[in-house]
Amino acid sequence: MNRDHAVSQIKGSAAFDLVIIGGGASGLGAAVDAASRGHSVLLVEQSDFAKGTSSRSTKLVHGGVRYLKQGNVSLVLEALRERGLLVQNAPHLVHSLPFVIPNYHWWEGPFYGIGMKVYDGLAGKLGLEPSRYLNREDVIELLPNIEQEGLNGGILYHDGQFDDSRLAINLAQTAVEKGAVLVNYMRCCGLLKDGPHVSGVRLRDEESGNEMQVQAKVVINATGVFADAVRQMDDASAKPMLSPSQGIHFVLPREFLPGDTAIMIPKTDDGRVLFALPWHGRVVVGTTDTPVASASLEPRALAEEIDFIFTQVSRYLTRDPQRSDVLSVFAGLRPLIKAEAGSTAAISRDHLITISDSGLITLAGGKWTTYRKMAEEVIDHAEMIGALDHRHCATHELPIHGSEKTPSDETHLHYYGSDASGIRALIEADPALGDRLHPKLEFLKAEVLWHVRHEMARTVEDVLARRTRALLLDARASLEAAPVVARLMAAELGKDRLWQQQQLQDYQLIAQGYLLPG
Repeated sequence: MNRDHAVSQIKGSAAFDLVIIGGGASGLGAAVDAASRGHSVLLVEQSDFAKGTSSRSTKLVHGGVRYLKQGNVSLVLEALRERGLLVQNAPHLVHSLPFVIPNYHWWEGPFYGIGMKVYDGLAGKLGLEPSRYLNREDVIELLPNIEQEGLNGGILYHDGQFDDSRLAINLAQTAVEKGAVLVNYMRCCGLLKDGPHVSGVRLRDEESGNEMQVQAKVVINATGVFADAVRQMDDASAKPMLSPSQGIHFVLPREFLPGDTAIMIPKTDDGRVLFALPWHGRVVVGTTDTPVASASLEPRALAEEIDFIFTQVSRYLTRDPQRSDVLSVFAGLRPLIKAEAGSTAAISRDHLITISDSGLITLAGGKWTTYRKMAEEVIDHAEMIGALDHRHCATHELPIHGSEKTPSDETHLHYYGSDASGIRALIEADPALGDRLHPKLEFLKAEVLWHVRHEMARTVEDVLARRTRALLLDARASLEAAPVVARLMAAELGKDRLWQQQQLQDYQLIAQGYLLPG
């Protein structure tokens, strides 16, 4: 992917079949689907791909155990099927992860055991591994740091785990390979209309300041928590349809959860599910559920959310984490669809597709696990609204960029799949590029060059927050690595020292929000 080339393609195109606003899971999935059907596609993102919610998930591809409890079997069935397809189409990024539900009351074993057997059965042929009962000794062997007082046993089951922003980048690459044009840091600042009908978009290049107009047969609003703002560009009187909710996660050192097994606590004080799971050599713990009044590109963890995570996780670990143990704390916003429910924990994350009187299509809600199905449905609608030739969805068995059944690299580079060989080639040509960005981070200098040349990384934040996951894995170490990244990027992009200084100032401001105060 090359941004300069993409911008030139926009300028050279009179019109597109579809313009998609939003470069998160929903928008990227729609771009892949539409382009793979042979439609001409432009996707624009106001910031970087997966900048918002799509890089701040719990890192799970799952059917949704809590939806089973709510009786929403159809949503669970759909999600389990999509989980299986994602494992099949992106094996370099998605893998099976064992979970233990620890039991501290006599009734929990039969209750959750039956539930997980139903979960296994719903997955069918696309299931991972069957669940089973564990005795007390089995649980302690898998989870040495589990609270042992009152522990009776547990249930072992399997679900999917992935790297969310790496999947987003690979989806962007897949869309480009299928002929789509994708540009980050390109803001939609208005809609064009032909009479009462939406006929295109007004864009502003956030890097150059240039503005342009693009015609389209269909415009899709896939902006996640910002969807209402785009709807109001179309109709100033449009009532908000989203009720955003914030969830936060802690990242802890691996010693808090040694081994390769995750913990799932089926019910916290606020009725949510709590996870503690291994990820990139660290431990991710979360999440919370806090209604928020407005959407932000950089949400911040609230003091009460931080206290909640400490309280909940300390009940289940023999070694309680302290504030000094937290490597990073990150917050994300869920684009929940408005409901009459009194708590956002009771609102389904099922998606909704709406079509305004002017023909603007909005895709709202949903989750990473079902991104492909959401994309299929929204492009089916787009073909009708835009009078496009109907073509069957081709993404059920479409390998995602980097797809590799057997990883060729046993280091962290396996997350790049088939692209790992390209990074290795850079190091072979210049061994200095094999140096780490920081002693506490596994990421290499060669990766930064790869991100700039092939993954449209434009800022230090793009590299440290989303192309690598350094900001989430160790916020302080990422701050210390930032000058090295800035120098490497400046050389690649032809930027001067002033650009580097501005990048470091910008990144410091963002990264400070990932450090636990006090």
